[in-house]
Amino acid sequence: MKKNAEFDLRASVMNQDNEWLPSPMPGVHRKMLDRIGDEVARATTIVRYAPGSQFSAHTHTGGEEFIVLEGVFQDQSGDFPVGSYVRNPPESSHTPSSKPGCVIFVKLWQFDMEDRTSVHLNMNDLELSPDTTRPGVKTGAIYSDHREDVRLEAWDSGTTTTIETDGGAEILILSGSLSENGETLQQHDWLRLPDGYTAVLKAGEAGVKIWVKTGHLKYVIDPADLLH
Repeated sequence: MKKNAEFDLRASVMNQDNEWLPSPMPGVHRKMLDRIGDEVARATTIVRYAPGSQFSAHTHTGGEEFIVLEGVFQDQSGDFPVGSYVRNPPESSHTPSSKPGCVIFVKLWQFDMEDRTSVHLNMNDLELSPDTTRPGVKTGAIYSDHREDVRLEAWDSGTTTTIETDGGAEILILSGSLSENGETLQQHDWLRLPDGYTAVLKAGEAGVKIWVKTGHLKYVIDPADLLH
């Protein structure tokens, strides 16, 4: 299966227009954003756990990165409320579930296979500092290495600015809205910009809070190439 698999092109998905599809596990549904592969896939997805649902124990051979958007995600390491950011590197394992139900944004098979760095934090606790190069923007570091930079940004109402797209960029709207290329993106909408794309974005009247990842689209892989 392929969805938004042309990584040299701009891609956007509006959450309200993206239908829920059943996963192999009862009570777990998903909205696909981009994907290369079937059940073992390089994938970016929004996943919904019904109350009391769970996945069986499994290992993330290619790593997993997720943000809790609604409810409480749970596994053997604890409870993760809204705003939690979790980075589980390759070969990590867990048994995910949610007694109250939850919605998460999740990325699979997008790590260096030798990476063993894990991150557990709540983005609500990040201290945001003014970006001296972009008036009206505050940023907070989430994670950075030689392949990517991951951060939280808050833009004031009406702020018009740019996003660095060297190596590509990916944006998830956490709250508020922004516009780019004639489109208005709102909460839980997703935007991916290719390497070298010139992006000028404008925050809506209520401002916008976004999760941003840059640099990583230089390293797109098909899991099937690593498993054979």
